[in-house]
Amino acid sequence: MSLPVVAVVGRPNVGKSTFVNRIALTKEAIVHEQRGVTRDRSYHKADWNGVDFILIDTGGIEMGAEDAFQTSIRNQATMATEEADVILFMVDAQTGLTADDTEVARLLKRSGRPVMLLVNKMDNPRREDELWEFYNLGLGEPWSVSSVHGHGTGDLLDELVKLLPVPLGDDADGSDEGLINVAIIGRPNAGKSSLTNKLVGADRSIVSEVAGTTRDAIDTVIEHEGQAYRIVDTAGIRRKSQIDESIEYYGFVRALRAIDRADVALLMIDATLGLTDQDQRVANLADERGCALIILLNKWDLLDTPEEREALRTQVADRMPFVSYAPVIAISALTGRSVHRIWDALTLAYNNFSGSITTSRLNALLTELRDFGHTIAVGRSHLRLNYVTQTGTRPPQFTFFANHPQVVDENYRRYLENRMRTAFPLEGTPIRMKFKKKD
Repeated sequence: MSLPVVAVVGRPNVGKSTFVNRIALTKEAIVHEQRGVTRDRSYHKADWNGVDFILIDTGGIEMGAEDAFQTSIRNQATMATEEADVILFMVDAQTGLTADDTEVARLLKRSGRPVMLLVNKMDNPRREDELWEFYNLGLGEPWSVSSVHGHGTGDLLDELVKLLPVPLGDDADGSDEGLINVAIIGRPNAGKSSLTNKLVGADRSIVSEVAGTTRDAIDTVIEHEGQAYRIVDTAGIRRKSQIDESIEYYGFVRALRAIDRADVALLMIDATLGLTDQDQRVANLADERGCALIILLNKWDLLDTPEEREALRTQVADRMPFVSYAPVIAISALTGRSVHRIWDALTLAYNNFSGSITTSRLNALLTELRDFGHTIAVGRSHLRLNYVTQTGTRPPQFTFFANHPQVVDENYRRYLENRMRTAFPLEGTPIRMKFKKKD
């Protein structure tokens, strides 16, 4: 059974993300003075006095506002309360009670969940007179807290953990053992959130036609055919010169962190736009950081002719040879076409990414290469590879012992990598090769 869940809800800019960061001892929730920075609900593990739980940070709810995102934000917050065991409703002591607070409180009372009312920005704990108007919400005694300074959070958490159900089962400790981390990466508006929703089977991320909707990297743990996956929908990665808003820069950094901890990255390419420089840069980021990679040609159903489709595949092969190991799958995230093929590709890429090749098989290949006679020389130094062994996984790393390792150039590295990929199951994963002098 999963850990108990606590949802933090309230109007924009009341301090929800700051509170989540303080309790979870992290800086993962984006904090910014601009209203509406948090759009999706994001999940953060926390604990208090030995009790582990999940905090959900939600977008600010404005009941009367209607724009490109507000309806989705409101729906995301509502979904968070539906999956929560306890709801923390945060209001702003400096602003005072508002009509939106009253309306949100009315919705929360109908949820049937335990609700704790937090009056934030009580930076001076002695100003208890500021609490009285919030009794009108009908949610019981307000809790005076300061997300910035931490006042009152200890007493609040003491009471919170008493309301949480006790997790049962082998995974009650929230262990990540056996979990495959999957990051969905790509340029803004390539369809990453739509794919997340298809894989998860729920409207997990806000989907809109406006580029840059996802600003946080959002984790969802799911199970497919007995295997657990953590799916991370990341903010679209733009060139740094195109990142104008500081909050979008935070989302860019968050996406890089998601790649850093990913086992497998799913690179989304918008087939209707073709391959772009940004797509190449994103692929290079995944390759440099050493995670397995699968390339997804999204919106494939919008290409009209077989010639257009073949041209795009040729473009990917010609312009991204540095990730030629990555399988390429044509999908439609919106309709679900061929999305099921991703699961088999994930399994294959992860197994190759984390697998090992025996030393005897590696050196049998080395014998073949020596017999074939292809080598390099610089002056009187003729390269001879004497021995090879695998010295790491995730990604696979191989160490070659040679008489003159300094003569190995990039062309010979590519030749050697191509021969290894032909001989061994390495599809989907980068490999690392080191060359050392034989003692």
